[in-house]
Amino acid sequence: MRPVLFVAVVLLVSAFADATDYFKETFSDGDGWKSRWVESTFKGAEQGKFELSAGKFYGDAEKDKGLKTSQDARFYGVSAKLEKPISNEGKTLVIQFTVKHEQKIDCGGGYIKLYPEGLDQKNLHGDSTYYIMFGPDICGYSTKKVHVIFNYKGKNLLTKKDIKCKDDEFTHLYTLIVKSDNTYEVKIDNEKVESGTLEEDWDFLAPKKIKDPNAKKPEDWDEREKIDDTDDKKPDDWDVPEHIPDPDAKKPDDWDDEMDGEWEPPMIDNPAYKGEWKPRQIDNPAYKGKWVHPETDNPEYEADSNLYKYSDIGAVGFDLWQVKSGTIFDNILVTDDAKAAEDFGNETWGKTKDAEKKMKDKQDEEERKKQEEEEKKRKEEEKTKEKDDDEDEDDHDHDHDHDDHGKDEL
Repeated sequence: MRPVLFVAVVLLVSAFADATDYFKETFSDGDGWKSRWVESTFKGAEQGKFELSAGKFYGDAEKDKGLKTSQDARFYGVSAKLEKPISNEGKTLVIQFTVKHEQKIDCGGGYIKLYPEGLDQKNLHGDSTYYIMFGPDICGYSTKKVHVIFNYKGKNLLTKKDIKCKDDEFTHLYTLIVKSDNTYEVKIDNEKVESGTLEEDWDFLAPKKIKDPNAKKPEDWDEREKIDDTDDKKPDDWDVPEHIPDPDAKKPDDWDDEMDGEWEPPMIDNPAYKGEWKPRQIDNPAYKGKWVHPETDNPEYEADSNLYKYSDIGAVGFDLWQVKSGTIFDNILVTDDAKAAEDFGNETWGKTKDAEKKMKDKQDEEERKKQEEEEKKRKEEEKTKEKDDDEDEDDHDHDHDHDDHGKDEL
């Protein structure tokens, strides 16, 4: 049994050893992040600053520190280079990071981007070329989605699927897995929320089939399911006016025909009116159903087995606009192993998420009690003021009565 056990252990260790982390960032060395990350200055005075923070509530004061947006209504741009440019040819590509919108974000992005090797980091902006954009985007009640955008032959392609993002104040783990067989998976908090193929869920390629340009609907094709019954005739008493004079109306006694004109009774709805007559409908014996345009192979369609592939991924970064600041990004990972990413998520986000919620719940309870005390104090002060006002009014009435009594004696 020992040799078998030994081989199993070796295979398990080898499996994990094969994982390659192209980029990993936990912001665990204080201001050391500033030597790895470059903040953009492209927007000048409108460019917001990042700061290192765990936020107002957290699971671990040190481990939960990440890059936080610090100024309202600002553009944000920051990026870091990979140790060396990489290609994901023939490999799985995993992008993972945590996002925390503790400011109850109303409108702003929370997504990460993968950039090519030649990124101009100081001038990073919204039009900078990127390969993949992934993460949550929230704006009002209508936009609460996870972006998954791929750049293909110079065009940025949005997913056809509607992937809902988390919109609460807690830290959440976002994972995108792109496989070399042109399939993908999106996970939130290490749970799959979407998956499929790149070709079906994005417009990478021209459609395989198109409507046959030579096909035309036959002239005698009848799509009317129902037709008028030619044997149905309109009743002779059908045509009556929609409104009639009110038979109960009487001319007022003071009505002067010379001054007021000829009196006419007001009009009312005619109870006998049935509306416009239409013949009843019957099944159309010539009905053939809805004509479907036949399809043919699209001559412009060209299969591509490398939709997933990028040859010179060189940087990761955040390029955002936020109305209300306070978002924290952390635990960033770019790797070639989905299981390694899952384990990393469990070791980081997974170990602090419960404590984070506990701290937030405690703060909320303290705030609730504080508000209750303030409300109680306010009501007591109002009650005291009303009592004092009543006493002042009584004193005023007493003094007034006393003055009147003195005048009477005089």
